[in-house]
Order: sequence, then structure tokens, then C-alpha cells
Amino acid sequence: MLNTLYPSLLCLQDGTFYRGWSLFRLLVHSGELVFNTGMTGYQEIFTDPSYAGQIVIFTYPELGNTGLNYQDNESRMVYIQALVARNIASASSSWRSSVSLRNFLVSKRLPHIFGIDTRSLTKHIRSRGVMNAVILHPSSYFDLNNPKFNQVNSTNFVNIVTTKNIYYTNLSVNQKNIHSYLTFKDNSISNLQRAYRIVVIDFGIKLNILKKLLGLGCNIFVVPSNCNYETILSYKPDGLLLSNGPGDPVFAKHSIYTVRRLIYFSNIPILGICMGHQILNLAMGADTFKLKFGHRGLNHPVGSFKYSEITSQNHGFAVSKESFLNSKLSNIFRCNSSNLNDLTVATTLHTNIPVFSVQYHPEASPGPHDSDYLFEIFVKLIDLIKLVS
Repeated sequence: MLNTLYPSLLCLQDGTFYRGWSLFRLLVHSGELVFNTGMTGYQEIFTDPSYAGQIVIFTYPELGNTGLNYQDNESRMVYIQALVARNIASASSSWRSSVSLRNFLVSKRLPHIFGIDTRSLTKHIRSRGVMNAVILHPSSYFDLNNPKFNQVNSTNFVNIVTTKNIYYTNLSVNQKNIHSYLTFKDNSISNLQRAYRIVVIDFGIKLNILKKLLGLGCNIFVVPSNCNYETILSYKPDGLLLSNGPGDPVFAKHSIYTVRRLIYFSNIPILGICMGHQILNLAMGADTFKLKFGHRGLNHPVGSFKYSEITSQNHGFAVSKESFLNSKLSNIFRCNSSNLNDLTVATTLHTNIPVFSVQYHPEASPGPHDSDYLFEIFVKLIDLIKLVS
């Protein structure tokens, strides 16, 4: 157990500050301060590219009691800028644990602060909205008016996290590693009638999206966010998936243009998830806006009328419902369901073209599995398009 503690400060852009502790002496670490309400899943949050540039407050008061393992990462890297916790467990008790959270933080030199009132801090963010913050040692100095401190709001994080090279994967690629790293049953794959060629545009892909596609027998080509229309079509895809990712979607101008061409000229089924949902809607002519404090957690209700699903969500931007109502877009592209907490757009569906998108994460792990079926809908839509073409 690590017994040495170092005093630390969390300073918010509005001048509010909190005192806490860290397991090593901090330098100065800045980012956008957001909160996640999930009771579990901290390992997945650390490694989710959608959190690039963000300091994450964990509202659940005890962090680290299940440790970390080698199976649950959502990528190969840690993407969060820093973490904020009420308490970090001194030991982990899960049989799957390979390393304690305390040892992980020290070995990765992952900035953090704990021992603060996260309930008070979260209420402050809910009231004032997300804002930039820094964590640092009390003896350090940082000017909150530093221009570099404010660049987080104008950074194109998709360009930072997207793959630099196109890569291919299926069940036969490095079979041993796939079976040790991905968790699904082989018998569900052997019963499939055909394999699907899927191109995934990587805006910050989570590994579990690839798991879901592999579980449905897909051959997957992952391409960078700046991949052009002709290159994507050269892989002769049966379907296109627009992945999740970080930051403001309006910065991904090249991707929006490419997706617009794919929607109108390819006749290939498209599924957008989170950032992919926002980019697809921007390509259709809708608008997006920044939420006051975002949706980050495992229990967001989504639905319409008397039906709802519990979903995992992680985003700071949303599609503007007014941009549907105040244009001709609603004649061909409709909002199919809403986030039942604040009635923001949760799903969209084209009425004439095989295109749909969701603001939440149907691949959630951990999290609710209410919307797992969307991946099956996606491949069934591919079958239908093949049948009528």
C-alpha cells in the first residue's frame, strides 16, 4: 500500500478551489472539468478516447475497490487528463484484478486528486456548467488567464485520437489474442450465414464497438477520420459505422463533408454512435450545441411515449432539436426518441435512406444492455439493402 500522500489543489476557472491529496507530487495539469455518475467502469473511462482533454470527477464516493485488469480497456492508452475522487481504495477485492488503482496511478503517473467533497464539486458544476480547471501542488503557480489554458475549447481532439493508419481485423486475425482479449461466444458466430464488410470511421473508437461487430461476424476496416470518400468505397463496404469520439463535432469539417457524400451517393447503411451521431446529423444539415454539464453516466433514460431504455452516455454536445423543427429536414430526417431527463435528441432516422444514429452507447461495457439490439438491426439493414439492390 502507498502511504505517502502529497497535498494538492484543484483550481476551477471561476476561482473556486478544493484542497486534496495525491499519491505523487503533481506538476500543473489542466483540462475541462466534467463529472461521471456511474458507480463502476473507471477503467473503461480512463481508456476511452472520448474523454481526451478532460479532468473527470467520479461522483461515486469509493473509487478503485475492484482494481484494474487486462481485459476491460477501451483502447491502448489512458486518455483522461486527470481524475478527481472522494476516496481511492487502498486495496482491490475483485478476482479479476491485476493491479490496484493506487499502483496504476503511480506507475502511469496519471494526475489525480482525492479527499475532496465531490458532491459539492458536482453540484457546483451542475449549477455553473463545465469549465476548465487545473490540479497542481500548492507550491506551484498557474495563471488561470493563461491563453493555453483556454485552448481546450478550440482543439480538434478527433485529429489527436484517430488512428493514423488504416487497419483490418476479423476473427481469424491473431486468433489467440482476440480470444483472450475479446469476450463473446464462438457458437454465436458459427451460426451466421455470411460475413459483413464494415468500414469504421475512427473518431475515437472504443474497443467494445469492435467486439460487438466481431461478435456478429463482421470483417472490419478501421480508417482515420480524415479518410476520403473514394478510399472508403474502395473497401467495398456492406455497412459504415461512425464511431464515438471527443470534443466539438463542428471541428471535424472534412469528416462532415465525407459523411454527407456517403449518405447521398453510396446507398450503404450507416450507423452513427455518439460523436458519429453528431457528425451524421451535421452532415444532414442539423446543428449541434454544447450542453451545460453534459451526459456522462450509465443510467440515462431514452425513449418516446410509453417506452424507454436505460443507456450509457458520454458526451458534452448534442444535436439541436430546433434545427429539425425550423427547417425542411424534418420531412426526411426525424428524431425518433429523446433523452428523457432533458428531452434532447437521442436518436435520428432517415425516412428514405438506410441511415440512423444514436447519441448513447449501445456497446456499453459496463453499463445497461437495453440497446444491444441496435448492432443486430444494423446488420439486418445491410441484409435488406442487399436483397433489394
